[in-house]
Amino acid sequence: MEGKINLEREKARLMQEKLQIEQELEKLRENLKSEFELDINGLSPDLYERDKIVALIESLEFRRTSIERALKAIEKGTYGICERCGSEIDPARLEARPDATLCLKCQEEVERLLKRRRTEREPF
Repeated sequence: MEGKINLEREKARLMQEKLQIEQELEKLRENLKSEFELDINGLSPDLYERDKIVALIESLEFRRTSIERALKAIEKGTYGICERCGSEIDPARLEARPDATLCLKCQEEVERLLKRRRTEREPF
């Protein structure tokens, strides 16, 4: 990426990925609707399949939210700036994760904090 961010290219990549996610969400929601219709009609739905679809929907919605945040950052002129510390996000990181809103150091810190919280809540 030669150290400079091509905002138009990144915006196009993000919008394309958002469109793909929205199409996938539509398919998954239709599948979920079919599972619920089986249940309503007294047929035995596949609960494992239903749970899997719900988990996929949640994951894709989270990803879509990340993409929307990155698109807003492009509009505000803050794309490529870490939301936490204000430093520049490495262009190589943005190449790999165009929706990144944290620099690698801050992302790692956030993940450590989240992991610590999860382990503190678990009794065993």
